[in-house]
Amino acid sequence: MRASASEIARISEPSAVWRGSVGGLEYLKAWLDRRNGAFSDEARTFGLPQPKGLLLLGVQGCGKSLTAKAIASRWRLPLVRLDMGRIFAGFIGSSEENVRKAIRIAEGVAPCVLWIDEIEKGLSGTSGGESDGGTTARVFGALLTWMQEKTAPVFIVATANRITDLPPELLRKGRFDETFFIDLPSLRERAEIFAIHLRRRGRDEGEFDLFELAQEAAGFSGAEIEQAVIAGLYQAFETRGALTQAHVLAALAETRPLSATMSEDIARLREWARTRMRAASPVETPP
Repeated sequence: MRASASEIARISEPSAVWRGSVGGLEYLKAWLDRRNGAFSDEARTFGLPQPKGLLLLGVQGCGKSLTAKAIASRWRLPLVRLDMGRIFAGFIGSSEENVRKAIRIAEGVAPCVLWIDEIEKGLSGTSGGESDGGTTARVFGALLTWMQEKTAPVFIVATANRITDLPPELLRKGRFDETFFIDLPSLRERAEIFAIHLRRRGRDEGEFDLFELAQEAAGFSGAEIEQAVIAGLYQAFETRGALTQAHVLAALAETRPLSATMSEDIARLREWARTRMRAASPVETPP
């Protein structure tokens, strides 16, 4: 079955997501703010080239996907999400046409942000090419060529969890303007993330000890912090009472974060990124 254009690339209008909705990532936010308006005629007249894009590597649940949406929001551009799984769905020979179709969609709504989520899942194993008759390698080649030569104002945000699955050609300088590593949130960032999710659910963060919550959530990702708040809400709803500090602390105590279950993988990822990528946040100094 041949994938339709709407299935391969989904277009959404920018939403109100940025500061106050995305916790932490101070260096990444500053980098993006500096490029606000980079697709304007004023920027071209000033002599600025159009920005190419970002590669975001990081621990799962730490905000890479949310950042892609936030960029479109901040820059007030449509967001196009490229589904790499759909690219390879369908008849033999259709994958190359699918990637060309996705490119046409992105260029058709440009200027826009093109979000390629978990890009490693679609482009891993490109060096061999024997298992799929070279389809992956051809799709990868077509995407790389377009990234290098595109003239349409399309800002690419590619996210990845496993850098070892990415072909080295993608990481070469010039493919992206910058590559950022998004680590687990620091103590201050965790407090900020708690405040965001409490506000989002109609609670006054001033009624909670955010510093205590952040301390107890050491090693938690932003997604895990959100789930702890939600779990606390379920506990409060069961008794039809107000959400309290104790509810959230109990939810944290019942959760084993990914940083504990996959500590070795995260350590290797951090070590690889330490000298190769730019940090999205200040490095937390141990107490």
